[in-house]
Amino acid sequence: MPEGHSIHRVARVHRRWLVGRRFTADSPQGRGEVAWGLSRRTLLNVDAHGKHLFHTFEGDVRLHIHLGLFGRIRHFRRDAPVPSTACRLRLASEGATLHLSGPSACELLSLEEEAALRARLGEDPLRMDASPDRAYARLTRGRVPLAQALLDQGRIAGVGNIVRAEALFVAGLPPLLPACELERDAFDRLWAVMRALLQDGVRDGLIVTPGAPPLPSPGRKRAERFCVYSRAGLPCPRCGGKVTGQVLAARTLYFCATCQGVDRVRRSRRGDERTARGPAPR
Repeated sequence: MPEGHSIHRVARVHRRWLVGRRFTADSPQGRGEVAWGLSRRTLLNVDAHGKHLFHTFEGDVRLHIHLGLFGRIRHFRRDAPVPSTACRLRLASEGATLHLSGPSACELLSLEEEAALRARLGEDPLRMDASPDRAYARLTRGRVPLAQALLDQGRIAGVGNIVRAEALFVAGLPPLLPACELERDAFDRLWAVMRALLQDGVRDGLIVTPGAPPLPSPGRKRAERFCVYSRAGLPCPRCGGKVTGQVLAARTLYFCATCQGVDRVRRSRRGDERTARGPAPR
């Protein structure tokens, strides 16, 4: 699933290239209810919040797109090919055509419905109106592991598995720490790292984590490079120990147990459990 930087990058491209254009719309897939509402309207604005795209057309018609796991937007300046029957929505104007296929959401929303959806989303580190105070309050609710809380889009919007792993590593935070135990100074460090990684992703179209190992072969200057993500069993670029891959809430979590203090958290948990049980019977 595209992470927040990819969606913000799409929104930026659409604002520069598509705003002000008048579109015709159809649905080769045969689901025309959205296309009927958009056809012959001018695009006025494009916005992103986390992994969600919001297009506003004249007449206060609002299109909400969430690509999900399989969604894809293809852009054509001219000579757009005939779309496949998997194309959910085609927007066409002179010099610009979009094909949207496989989204988890493609719907028209009222102003009130869009506001309600945005209210359910957490703070987006890429948005100018993001509040670190609100983000900290939401992120630290409950005792779920910090790494699990970071993927909850109602707490922090736009963070995916890559940014989660890399930001926790760079910030030196244990991913299994209960979210409610995250101190504010540690959160501020984590927020700054997430924001920097996502901003780099918007600018460059890819993420390269500071301190990541060099590329294994020449000629891949634009390849994404990570410190721990998808590197289970490989050396940590800081300490040389093996990176761990562990399933957490049906997603693979990557971390360095030594650099991120995972062993300390585990020992602390065992101590808490022994204290809760009381002294062993004699």
